[in-house]
Formats: sequence, structure tokens, C-alpha cells
Amino acid sequence: MDAGPRPSRDGRQDAHRLAAKRGYHPDAAEQRAYDEAQEAGAVDESGADDTTLKGCVAQADGKAPSAQPDALAQQISDGSYLESMNAPSVVDAFAKWSSCMKARGYSYAKPMDAGDDSRFSDPYNVTDEEIATAKADVSCRSTYNVEKIWFDAEVALQRTAIAKNQAALDEARKTIKSAVAKAKSVNAVQ
Repeated sequence: MDAGPRPSRDGRQDAHRLAAKRGYHPDAAEQRAYDEAQEAGAVDESGADDTTLKGCVAQADGKAPSAQPDALAQQISDGSYLESMNAPSVVDAFAKWSSCMKARGYSYAKPMDAGDDSRFSDPYNVTDEEIATAKADVSCRSTYNVEKIWFDAEVALQRTAIAKNQAALDEARKTIKSAVAKAKSVNAVQ
């Protein structure tokens, strides 16, 4: 089951307040809205029958170019995230965070482990234990500047990868711009 919106590794807006109220989960109203949207899926309010609707979609899809994200850009993003966790500055920040958590009675090796704890998987049942853990987590992250250190390491890796792959990324950008221009022209003809 998809638990809905999750806090990112780069921190959360007003993390201290949210941790004190909702632990590792978004505001209850946000979670409900997310779940309802997931349940509803794409909603067609045109009143057209399924055959007409499918024909219209197929016709539009046939005229418009594929708008697939560039695999290289995604590889750089994914790779830098994974590689950043091995950067010496990040390893050190994680170790300090882990020691801080241990001093507060929690045993996690990395910041992601706390939020991923299976005891905290139900977004509709936020326990006192989850809230206490999240508050300690946010405090330890703040004390040791974990997000900033991690972010800086990841950005450095991304910049290196971008420089190394600049020609291929420029080509991908041209392809995307061309696809967008073609899609706009298809829309203008309608």
C-alpha cells in the first residue's frame, strides 16, 4: 500500500512542528486528500462514452511526441543520491546523528532508518512513540546539520556528473524542447 506523501531526505518545511504533531507523516487532511486522489485516479467529466474517449486519447497520443524523461538525467539523480551516502562528510554526519539518537534511546544507523521504521507505517495511527522518535530525529538532524551536509555532497556529485555528460544532456534538452514544441503545435491545430 502506498502510504502517501513522504518527507524528503532534504528536510521538511516546519519539521519541528510537524514531527511534534504527526511524527513521520503529513498532516492528516493532506494524507486524506492524497489517498482520495489516488483512489479516484484520473477523472473524466466530459460525458463521452468509453469508445469515444479512448479514440480521442489515441488520436491525441498519435499526434503528440512521446514525452519520456531522459534516462541519463534520472541516472545522475539516482546515482548521486546513492553515492552521496558514501561521501566522507555524509558518513560523518550520519554517525553523529546516530550517536545523538542513541543518547536519546534510539538505535538507528542512518536518518532514513527512523522514518522507515515499520512501527510507523500507518499514516492514520500516529503513536506517541513515533512522535517522540520524530522529534528526536529532527533535533539530531538540526544539531549536526545533516540535510545541508548531505545536500552539498549530492550537489557536488551531480555537478561532476553533469560536466562529464554535458553533451548528452544538451542533446536530451534539445529532444525535450522539440517534443514540447510539437505538442504545442498539435494543441494549436485542434
